[in-house]
Amino acid sequence: MANNYEAVIGLECHAQLLTNSKLFCSCSTRFGEAPNVNTCPVCLGLPGALPVLNRVAVSMAIKAGLGVNCRINPAAQWSRKNYFYPDLPKGYQITQYDRPLAQKGHIDISVDGVLKTVRINRIHMEEDAGKSLHDGFPDSSRSTHLDFNRSGVPLIEIVTEPDLRSSAEAYDYLSRLKEILEYLEVCDGNMEEGSLRCDANVSVRRVGEEKLGTRTELKNINSFKFVQKAIDFEIARQIDVIEGGGRIVQETRLWNSDEERTVSMRSKEEAHDYRYFPDPDLPLLVVDDAWIETVHRSMPALPEERRRRLVKEYALSEYDSGVLTATRALSDFFEETVKRSGQPKMAANWIMGDLLRFFKENNVDTKDLAQSPVTPEMLAGMIQLVEKGAISGKIAKTVMEEMYATGKPAQKIIEEKGLVQISDSGEIEKIVDKVLEDNAKPVEQYRAGKTGTFGFFVGQVMKATGGRANPQTVNDLLRKKLAG
Repeated sequence: MANNYEAVIGLECHAQLLTNSKLFCSCSTRFGEAPNVNTCPVCLGLPGALPVLNRVAVSMAIKAGLGVNCRINPAAQWSRKNYFYPDLPKGYQITQYDRPLAQKGHIDISVDGVLKTVRINRIHMEEDAGKSLHDGFPDSSRSTHLDFNRSGVPLIEIVTEPDLRSSAEAYDYLSRLKEILEYLEVCDGNMEEGSLRCDANVSVRRVGEEKLGTRTELKNINSFKFVQKAIDFEIARQIDVIEGGGRIVQETRLWNSDEERTVSMRSKEEAHDYRYFPDPDLPLLVVDDAWIETVHRSMPALPEERRRRLVKEYALSEYDSGVLTATRALSDFFEETVKRSGQPKMAANWIMGDLLRFFKENNVDTKDLAQSPVTPEMLAGMIQLVEKGAISGKIAKTVMEEMYATGKPAQKIIEEKGLVQISDSGEIEKIVDKVLEDNAKPVEQYRAGKTGTFGFFVGQVMKATGGRANPQTVNDLLRKKLAG
């Protein structure tokens, strides 16, 4: 970015709520079904069909609002947002306009160690539109198909104030928002399936100016990485236009990920273009204190709170606590392992090292830990065997791999493969004597001052015992005997 300009960025995120049925009817929200099977007269907008509100969706929206520190309004108004689009069968979208469900929240972010609070203007509920599927383009045989399965699916739109100043800040905000929504289990955060979608409002102004520049809205961005790239491109484009003597036009632009640039889609609509008015088929959405309190009691500890607790209670580093709280499932896995083993640092090391490596190699998302063949109970059992000296850390790595491959507990694997650690000093001493006898020249070199060969002797003993000798006993005996 040119040094004499600054960016002003606001984000609008649509999150699909994890309900089984749609916002105003009982049709399924399941993704990936054959086109138009999850539809009914209500979500198809047929004459005479009336909407019936999904209470579970409202509870999830309240939970999301509380999770990002919003005030839940006592009454919200359903409105009709009127516009024509082929996949909007009613010709309007049921949403909330001037009286949203939640307002005045915030999320704290950190970029390069600098803390910043991003204000959230509002969260409102609305129904999703259908989906247009285009084929044949650019051939003359181009056709468009309409799938209304998504029509009526419950969404919340989370709108920030224009508080962000860089694509890096936008990325961190989105990451933290996604993390919170997933912890609360109100949205699965799957951008590829459209469960979480982001639009960015971007403008630039000269440093020191108070007045906001003309903004463009960036749409059609399906990953956080592309959000960053789209924002960076748009900032550079706007600066080039201004420096070239042109002016920025308020418009909607799409992100072309193949060409890595934004392209103009249409001039930006204003609120009055949609002719909002209260929906006559739906009364005010009244949310009393008892409902809010019930939702609040059902909420888990959120990521930031959990990170602080892991540092305080288990003496973990900020980095470790950040990794272990990346998803709610991973955080639960860690704490259950600690509860059973009493060894927080060892549990952290095994989870962050071997277990996460196994997940990555097998394309397992840490949100789906129910699929893991290694349970917290199994990992805790193995850690306890290491602590008792039944197996060494080296053997434990082999055991860990077997647990993941077979789903068998550590004790059973040790018994089947004969991996019990040799701790009898007399037995180990015989092996040490044999190793020293077979390696007279290295022994002579060691006693002459070449002590760097000590690791060689340890390796020979461990090799002779198949890695099962107690490492501490091996070290102690070797030092004693090599000292003459």
